Amino acid sequence: MAESDRIKYLRITLLLVGLTFTFGIWPLGIVWPSGWVWHEGGRSEYLEMILGIYATLGVFLMIASRDPMAHRSLIWFTVWSSIVHGGIMGIQSLANPMHMGHLYGDVSALIAVAAVLAILTPRPALAAS
Repeated sequence: MAESDRIKYLRITLLLVGLTFTFGIWPLGIVWPSGWVWHEGGRSEYLEMILGIYATLGVFLMIASRDPMAHRSLIWFTVWSSIVHGGIMGIQSLANPMHMGHLYGDVSALIAVAAVLAILTPRPALAAS
């Protein structure tokens, strides 16, 4: 894939992920709580915290979509934090059958986001030795 195409698709992906992180997690938790909400039943301070963190990250990803190469560190933070967060949730889902729905919801989504961003983010050219 040509570098210009990668950046074009990366810009689109950053915008879509940013919009989803900012506006989509809360509705997903309402529609499919067993795949997106970890502490169901009444008000969840945990969910409010996660929504705040991901909404903030989403806004910055939308800003990064304008010039992805200037925001590579944010993109790689999103990749690695999604892998770590998804991995921890995946282990917790396997350890507690009550949370198995998360393997098909937020765990899979975070790993997919990490994979797509990692594939699309151009690496800087290595300097010749």
